[in-house]
Amino acid sequence: MNASVTSRRPLVTPRIFTVDDLDTDTIVGELLEGVGAVTLRGLFGTDEIAEAREIVMRESSGDAEAAKVTHFQGAAEREGKLSLQRRVWNLLAKGDVFSRMAAHPALMQTMRAFLGTEFIMGSIAANRILPGGPGQEPHIDYPYWDYHTPQTHPVRLNSSFPLNAQATIMLDPFTEETGATAYVPGSQRSLRYPDESDRFFDRCERMLGEPGDTVVFFGAVWHCAMPNHSRADRSAILIQYLPKWVKPMENIPAALPSSFVDAASSDMRQLLGLHYPYPEILDAARGGNAEGRTTMQTK
Repeated sequence: MNASVTSRRPLVTPRIFTVDDLDTDTIVGELLEGVGAVTLRGLFGTDEIAEAREIVMRESSGDAEAAKVTHFQGAAEREGKLSLQRRVWNLLAKGDVFSRMAAHPALMQTMRAFLGTEFIMGSIAANRILPGGPGQEPHIDYPYWDYHTPQTHPVRLNSSFPLNAQATIMLDPFTEETGATAYVPGSQRSLRYPDESDRFFDRCERMLGEPGDTVVFFGAVWHCAMPNHSRADRSAILIQYLPKWVKPMENIPAALPSSFVDAASSDMRQLLGLHYPYPEILDAARGGNAEGRTTMQTK
C-alpha cells in the first residue's frame, strides 16, 4: 500500500447547514467546542452573488497601487505584491445587496444565538485575491487580532465565550488552487496567537465552497487566506459580528450618508450599534433612572 496514502491525515471539514435545517444550538457547539467553523450552504442566490461581485470588481479595479488598508500582509508588502490582494471597505454605501447580506435572517438567527440578541456588526468589507496573490500570516481576528502582545489585553482572557464571529460569503469558488481560507480545526479552544512552532501549514484544513456558500467561524480560530495559484480571482465578502459592548473595528455609521441611517431597518440599526447608547455623555443625558433590573418593566 502506498505509504503516502496511509500517512495522510483524515480530512476535517466544517459541518454543513442550510436555511431549512439551521440548528443554532449545534452551530454554537461547533463554533466553541468543535472545529470552530460551519458552512451555510447556498445562502445567497446567483443573482445576488453576481451583483455583489460586479460591485467588488469595479470598486477594486483602480487599487493597483494598494492604497486601501489591509491586514496580515506584511510579507506581501515586503515582496511588492500587496496590490494582488485588494480590499473594498464601506460596502453598505456601495450597494443594497450588502445590507441584505449582512442582515440575512439565517445570519441574524445564528449570531443572536452566539453573540447575544443585541449583537452588532464591526466591519463589512470585500477581499479580492488576484491570480498570483500571496497568502496571509496565520492570525486570529479582531478584537483578538493583536493578541501577539497579550500583555495589552486583560489577564486570563480566554475563549470560553466569544467576542467575535466572522462570516465569509464566497463570490468565487473557494478551492485549494484559488487560495481558499486555511484554518486549524479546534484551535479556537485555547486563545493564543499562532507562531511558527505551531506548524500551522502542516496542520491546516481548508474552508472550501462555491459562490453563495457562507462560512461562519469563531475569530479565535487560527486561519489565513492562502496563495491564489489559479488564473482566476478569489473574492469574498467578509463580515465581522461582535457583542454589543465590544468597540467595532470600523466606524460604519460615520462612513454612511445620513439618508441611509435614517431609512435603516430595525435589524440594520442594531447592526450599526444604534440600539446601544454607549458611550454616552451622561452629563447631558435625560434625567431619571436609565439602567437597572426593573427599568424595562416600568417603561
